Amino acid sequence: MVSMTGSGVLRKLRALASGGGRRRALRSVTREVAARLGPDPIEAFVRTEDLCDPSQVRLQVPLVRPDRTRKLRIAWVTTPPDKGSGGHTTMFRMVQALEAAGHECVLALHNPYDSDLAERTRIIREGWPAIRSNVASLPGGLEGADAAIATAWQTAHALARHGTAPMRRLYFVQDYEPLFYPRGSEAALAELSYRFGYRTIALGDMVAGHLRREIGVDPDIVPFGCDTDVYQLSGVHDRSGVVFYTVPGAARRGYLLNVLALEQFHREHPDQPIHAYGGTRRAYLPFPVVWHGRVTPNELNALYNRTIAGLAMSFTNISLVAEEMLAAGCIPVVNDSDDARADLRSPHVAWTSPTPQAIAARLGELVAASDRGTRTAAAASVRHGWGPAQADLLRIVEDEVYGSTEPT
Repeated sequence: MVSMTGSGVLRKLRALASGGGRRRALRSVTREVAARLGPDPIEAFVRTEDLCDPSQVRLQVPLVRPDRTRKLRIAWVTTPPDKGSGGHTTMFRMVQALEAAGHECVLALHNPYDSDLAERTRIIREGWPAIRSNVASLPGGLEGADAAIATAWQTAHALARHGTAPMRRLYFVQDYEPLFYPRGSEAALAELSYRFGYRTIALGDMVAGHLRREIGVDPDIVPFGCDTDVYQLSGVHDRSGVVFYTVPGAARRGYLLNVLALEQFHREHPDQPIHAYGGTRRAYLPFPVVWHGRVTPNELNALYNRTIAGLAMSFTNISLVAEEMLAAGCIPVVNDSDDARADLRSPHVAWTSPTPQAIAARLGELVAASDRGTRTAAAASVRHGWGPAQADLLRIVEDEVYGSTEPT
């Protein structure tokens, strides 16, 4: 249950009780609740009328492919980003690759809770200033598109509903989203999103493996990267304590395990500071923390360079946090699983069983043995930049729209 206070929310709740503006007020409250939970729960909302049955969808493609000398118009169908959203940051790296090649991109916001377009545009411009794309709402953002790229299960449904004009359709899949939910409605709808026949681009081998095994889709694959222009070793040598990213709304990041493990870690190592960062501090933590709130990437790199170890639990696709910590010489503690290992291959990861006792013990081992040489090797083990992923995505999109240049 989320606690909501403040006159603004109360006014919206009163509006719900009145006849007028009920739908608007409901969406407004939904937005406020979602904002307090963080970026992930926002993506859970979808209009019923946007849901599609793949067996009943007939989507047209152009009869003639454009000449490769003509630059393309590409619509990215995305949920409105919130500040600091990691999934949107990775998507925007791919947008940059298309823009750098001269293609026009438009961000077509799937916006079921009617948030203000001007405000969302401001967030995009401030949070990702390198992005030049126009920002529009669905379905207007799809007009004139040579291709549209879905970016989450809700947007894949919305693209099938609104993207009925002849165009090419792709799906950039950063995680296997049925795993985000208990077995039930949301998981089933997420699974259906892979059955629309879009050309599917998987971020990494974990996603690709699930798509092959569970859906029977053989996707294109782009590799993970690490932003080593930002995350790197600094001149700081005095490290202490551990760090974790607070995401209570994302069960796949192991928030409960993190809290239980850190509670035990603090009892055993009360002299070691525990640093936490994220959105608004929403929950009581049963141990003292140094709270950093929202941080910029540069501030986060500085924090990683001051700490010995960090928590990077992930029960679906691996979090980017793990390699970003490594790049800064902060050793990530990660739950040991085939999914996590599929795309995180550094020998310097501290793998552990997903129990509070094992996680706390692993953190304890790391703070007791701070080795500078190991940190240098850890930083050297990460993938440098997102260039390979960007180049692969550009090639895939161009081949889908223009036609493959590979000999048949």
